[in-house]
Amino acid sequence: MQKLFFLLVVKPVLLIVLGMNIHDIDRLPKNGPAVMIANHNSHLDTPLMMNLFPLKKLHLLRPVAAFDYFFTNKTRAWFATRIMNTIPIKRSGKSKGEDVLQPLSDALERGEILIFFPEGSRGEPEQMTQLKSGLAHLISRHPDVPVVPVFTHGLGKALPKGDPLLVPFVATIRIGTPLYWNGERKLFMEQVEEQFNQMRQVGANAEWE
Repeated sequence: MQKLFFLLVVKPVLLIVLGMNIHDIDRLPKNGPAVMIANHNSHLDTPLMMNLFPLKKLHLLRPVAAFDYFFTNKTRAWFATRIMNTIPIKRSGKSKGEDVLQPLSDALERGEILIFFPEGSRGEPEQMTQLKSGLAHLISRHPDVPVVPVFTHGLGKALPKGDPLLVPFVATIRIGTPLYWNGERKLFMEQVEEQFNQMRQVGANAEWE
């Protein structure tokens, strides 16, 4: 069902409605475990990230999404689970002693590829917000797992937050150099931010006016 959705819906929509300029696609992980991280501006972010991989790799991809948004509505929960193969994570209201990162660790132990948005939620189009430290906490448990930054430009314009209609637009996707745990959470997050800043500056991506 997942492969059919991507073959019949996602790929045609991205091909016909959106133009895509993809840079350094050879930096994508060939297999898991790995963590793909990206800036977050649109509901298109996750399907586009998954579409970077061949259909035969879809079963390895595990998007990470907020439990309080995707799993409190039956329709969204069905789609997130059955089609997107999503791992829910609680942003608030966790039980005492609950390890919200354990399902992500389990996925990496199984050799899967996480799709993770370290900002935590969608922001304004093309405006990155402060990265959350959850990424560093996760990677500190898996120091040999590569973290691959992906910077997207244009998806917030193609499908703005709160707008159900797609707008034809050309999206740019830049794939960064894989990062590895360096032993210090603050320094690791600084390296992640630096990679995003460098990818943003390449090509002089313009701000929305």
